[in-house]
Amino acid sequence: MKSDAVIYIIGAGISGLIAAYELEMAGYSPIILESSDEVGGRVRTDKFKDYLLDRGFQVLLTAYPEAQRYLDYEALKLKKFSPGAIILKPGNSFIIHDPLRNPLKLINMVFSGVGTFLDKIKIFSLTKSLEKKSIEEIFQEPSQTTLQFLKDYGFSDKIIDNFFKPFFSGIFLENELNTSSRMFKFVFKMFAMGHAAIPENGMQQIAEQLKNKLTKSQIIFNSPVKKIEGTTLYLSSGGEIQADRIIVATKPDKLIPQLSGQFKAGRKVINIYYSIFHSFVAQPMIALVTDPQFLINNLVFMTDISKAYSQNTKALLSVSIVKPVESIEKLEKMVAIELEALTKIKAEYFEHIKTYLIEEALPQVEDFACTLSPTNTKVLDGVYLAGDFLLNGSINAAMTAGRKAAEAVILSLQPTY
Repeated sequence: MKSDAVIYIIGAGISGLIAAYELEMAGYSPIILESSDEVGGRVRTDKFKDYLLDRGFQVLLTAYPEAQRYLDYEALKLKKFSPGAIILKPGNSFIIHDPLRNPLKLINMVFSGVGTFLDKIKIFSLTKSLEKKSIEEIFQEPSQTTLQFLKDYGFSDKIIDNFFKPFFSGIFLENELNTSSRMFKFVFKMFAMGHAAIPENGMQQIAEQLKNKLTKSQIIFNSPVKKIEGTTLYLSSGGEIQADRIIVATKPDKLIPQLSGQFKAGRKVINIYYSIFHSFVAQPMIALVTDPQFLINNLVFMTDISKAYSQNTKALLSVSIVKPVESIEKLEKMVAIELEALTKIKAEYFEHIKTYLIEEALPQVEDFACTLSPTNTKVLDGVYLAGDFLLNGSINAAMTAGRKAAEAVILSLQPTY
């Protein structure tokens, strides 16, 4: 084993950190070049004023097998969401509960107004059927749009419009549920088998924990790479680095000339934070807005999930917008007016904290998969790819891709006889 091989990883997001960890376990000491000032990639948390602001509303699904492999949930002090969702409409609201995790609330669910009684039975049936299937089996099934799958399964338009569309639009970051049914089934299974949760002190704690597991890797921050030719790295600062192996743990099309134009632009989301004196939800649940006239897709009081998100007495509200928006100028005022229409709390009471326009919130994936062979991460001699864009947009996929890229590099450095 050539343990002195010079291995560079581009990107200190989840994939890059996992790749570094696996390389360390095999005896290597990789160097990570990160363009920003911290680890995490898209999983970042800003400390702003008296608040913790995740860059886009994100959750960790505790049933993710890769997360269970790499993360110490207890050390993250995970704060769990209550299963289900609140459906918000002007002058009205409903709650849809998880009939498996909260069976005593099934009676309430039947009369919730979210869907029909048959819809509740079908949710139960779908949950049971997916529990019996492995993740590999789910991703090998024929692919159709999520919307078509729901219709074919027999769900009513009522529950599709009231629950599935707003809930999964917020996850897939697209409004028509054109995302593959494979991804829908996978995410549905993960919700059924575990919990949605956030670390007590923000989503970036996931990346920080992974970074702290590294003992032999070097991370160089504020070091963007301009391009890669062969195994030569050309830095934006003007320097050049010769490597034995390179793992590109970020979108590679702007770095590798041969891949230019081969990856679609990512899906966007707008995340707006407000503070207010008290939470009008007052429970650890996501609230969905089903009216197509509203910009808001979902909202969550982060302080209902973890009090650490606010260092003062005010509640912190996260609002997500998936619909196309022409301009974000004065957007926070328009959204505050929508919040007033939904809650009858005057718009002026919602104090704007910060707005994030996240251009590459999720990758657009053509063929959704749960894994790949290590050899399929190789893109050029000595150059390998890692990232959820290879599989599906999730923390689980990012970890899988990082592990597989590391395995490919390790295999390539084995002596041949």
